[in-house]
Amino acid sequence: MRKNNTLNRHQKLAFKVLEHINKYIDTDINIDYLASELKVDRFHLQKIFKEQFNSNIYETIKSIRLQKASNLLLTNIHSTITEIANLCGYSSQTSFITAFKKKFNQTPKQWRQGGYKIYSDKILQNSSLDLSEKYDYSKLEVKIVKTKEQKAYYILQKGYGYNEGINNWKKIQAWAYTHDIKECTQIGIFHDNPIITPIDDCFYTAAIVPKNLDKQIESNLLTITIDEGLYATFDISGKFGEVLPLMRWAYHEWLPKSGFETNTKPSFAIFHKNPIFDEKKEFEATFYLPIQYS
Repeated sequence: MRKNNTLNRHQKLAFKVLEHINKYIDTDINIDYLASELKVDRFHLQKIFKEQFNSNIYETIKSIRLQKASNLLLTNIHSTITEIANLCGYSSQTSFITAFKKKFNQTPKQWRQGGYKIYSDKILQNSSLDLSEKYDYSKLEVKIVKTKEQKAYYILQKGYGYNEGINNWKKIQAWAYTHDIKECTQIGIFHDNPIITPIDDCFYTAAIVPKNLDKQIESNLLTITIDEGLYATFDISGKFGEVLPLMRWAYHEWLPKSGFETNTKPSFAIFHKNPIFDEKKEFEATFYLPIQYS
């Protein structure tokens, strides 16, 4: 029991760090501040994070900055390279270009002009999931909505695989039964674009938003605030994994032609039927793509 408690505590600390990185990726992220807020020694925090994600904190910050930037370069066609660099936490265009070229072996300009296709094709060839477009997504009705802030209980995983997902969603289901939660919203949060980030490196959050909850529940699950925001929504259905081809189309086909741009917030799906709990692995969901218009 003591070993499990330590494991849960370490996992919570690592998740909190990753949550902070994603939320404040446009800022100068200070590890000393994080360690102080989490009431843990800086070096111990870095050790715990490395154990959980097999990557140190600095490497993870750099990776997330570049993955988000690589996506924004393709979707935000009216933003300059400097504006995208700033959105992802780079203080100068020069440092951004240097880091980008080192990771992707091409400049941001070359990436934007079509160089990303070679990089993307290699990822798609090595993917365990079929990310090809399943049908004509252009026939989907798109709605523009403004969401309210939501507080969710969650489990985070690295990778978009089914086996990891089923285990985490069943843990959340057991947690809901334990706390007698009868009504809730199930949300899958996609932190990375699988077209330009290898499936095994993508982060996914399985989250539940209880309805009519009077107070926060103390448990092994962490809480995350899903900020209010402006989103384009798409009602979709299919089998497990088929949200990802829709993401590909929404980011790289619909968005550049829509007149909207996106930001560093993750996209997410609200499941009306969760494929993890369906015998045929089928789902019904509303996909939320973060947008901005100015």
